[in-house]
Amino acid sequence: MHIRFIRTLLFAIIVLCMSAASFAQIGVAIRIGPPALPVYEQPLCPGDGYLWTPGYWAYDYDVNDYYWVPGTWVMAPEVGFLWTPAYWGWGGDGFVFYDGYWGPHVGFYGGINYGFGYFGVGFEGGRWDNGHFFYNRSVNNVNMNEIHNVYNTPVTNHNESHVSYNGGNGGITARPTAEEESAARERHIPPVAVQTQHAQAARANPQQRAAANMGKPGVAATPRPGDFNDRGAVPAKEAGAPYTPANRGGSQGSSENNTARTSTAVHPHDLPPLARSTPNTGNPKLDKKYQQQQDKQIAKQQQERDKLQQKQDQEHLNLDKQKSNDAQKQQVEQKHQQQTQQLQQKHQQQTQQLQQRQQPANREPSKR
Repeated sequence: MHIRFIRTLLFAIIVLCMSAASFAQIGVAIRIGPPALPVYEQPLCPGDGYLWTPGYWAYDYDVNDYYWVPGTWVMAPEVGFLWTPAYWGWGGDGFVFYDGYWGPHVGFYGGINYGFGYFGVGFEGGRWDNGHFFYNRSVNNVNMNEIHNVYNTPVTNHNESHVSYNGGNGGITARPTAEEESAARERHIPPVAVQTQHAQAARANPQQRAAANMGKPGVAATPRPGDFNDRGAVPAKEAGAPYTPANRGGSQGSSENNTARTSTAVHPHDLPPLARSTPNTGNPKLDKKYQQQQDKQIAKQQQERDKLQQKQDQEHLNLDKQKSNDAQKQQVEQKHQQQTQQLQQKHQQQTQQLQQRQQPANREPSKR
């Protein structure tokens, strides 16, 4: 009886792990979030039954860069099914990509405002009724001479930030609602073949990479999947926010990118999250030992960040109590920025020293 209970428990754990993994595609930790969502117009809906799937930033590990997958119109795989967009979320030590899916209800997509009916929660671009999809023409570009199943419900949408990820430094802070959690447990269909091919075509196009288009892709949306050269394809009007190399996920959080981000950091909470690298020496014991050393170092560095942040917060409170003037406040902020940068430089030196100690081990042949 005891053995039967253990078997049942193990089976339940495996099922839960499979369920959780089915909605996330996790690669090497990406420590810097994707660029802001570009500003673009929606192409004309090509016909009845097509649903809008918004564009998003995907990541190519071969070139260490984000690339833009254009928004496009896709035929729903089943009557009554809606699209839940993909999104990026902070996973604790890097950004995690959660793939989109088809289902009877729209689930959680990070609270990201993709526009065109996907304003962070649910979908306001249309609805199914008696086996037909009805389009809300206030947010969709449809030709009413060809598509007659339309309605008009005005929607107020404010999206000044164009943030493209959930959690982490500067990300959206939304969490799943009870309805979205319920939708996640329903039967789903992964992206259909034309969507996969569409994403692959975007990856193969160097001009879709953030490093090339600076957050303003030349093909921001297409009438149908893969129609990059169609005259109905639309370019981005502008980048969602000024793009700098610091916005890239490349180098997996290298000191060059982190330095670019910390040069204007005033307080410890402005710094990018601490994250460990993933060693691959071919010797599992050495890799595990190095990861343990990193974890210990990161924990200590985070404590030092928190301590300095608390000290600076207290100084801000004292300034408010003393009703200090702007000149005094500016002087304190300059001091805080100097303190923060000194702490960051100290931590970077510690990280480099740990990496240097690991390098001789990397040159050792793996033991078989």
